[in-house]
Amino acid sequence: MADRVLSALRRLNRLVAVLVGIMLLACAGVVLLDIVLRQAGSSLGGTDEISGYAMAIATSWGMGYALMELGHVRIDLLRSRAGARGRVLFDLFSMVVLSGTVSLIAVKCWPVLERSLSMSSRANTPLETPLWIVQLPWFAGWVWFALMAWLTFLVALTLVAQGRFAATERAIGAFAEKEAAP
Repeated sequence: MADRVLSALRRLNRLVAVLVGIMLLACAGVVLLDIVLRQAGSSLGGTDEISGYAMAIATSWGMGYALMELGHVRIDLLRSRAGARGRVLFDLFSMVVLSGTVSLIAVKCWPVLERSLSMSSRANTPLETPLWIVQLPWFAGWVWFALMAWLTFLVALTLVAQGRFAATERAIGAFAEKEAAP
């Protein structure tokens, strides 16, 4: 069961990563078009603003993918010296801290979006973008990351309860660097 849940979460986050990649490619295309138009004496305008929005959205949504692919940086000086059970305890501790931190970020993002909605806030730029249009997917990305973190933590906890320490390490461990080494 736990393996199926992890596999489903990985598939979902790979799809999210592809969609975020498409968004970034489209943004790069708009910036490239603006550069070409500038050479012809014209400009779309606002490409710096749009690319900043795209980066904020990509970051919030990309964090869940990085989590599922064990791409987050972790200093594992103590962890690497521990046995299997010790490593699992360090991994569980890091997951609960990450999950709590990301949940706090998501909770603190809501008032930003709520204020923009209630005040009909617009960017103080020539585009005057309604901020909720950008902040809604940004907020949703942080909520998604928090959800992924808690679900992954619960799956890892289930694996530990089943005594499957190697599977737990594959799910939430910090060993991606060892696999990449020749």
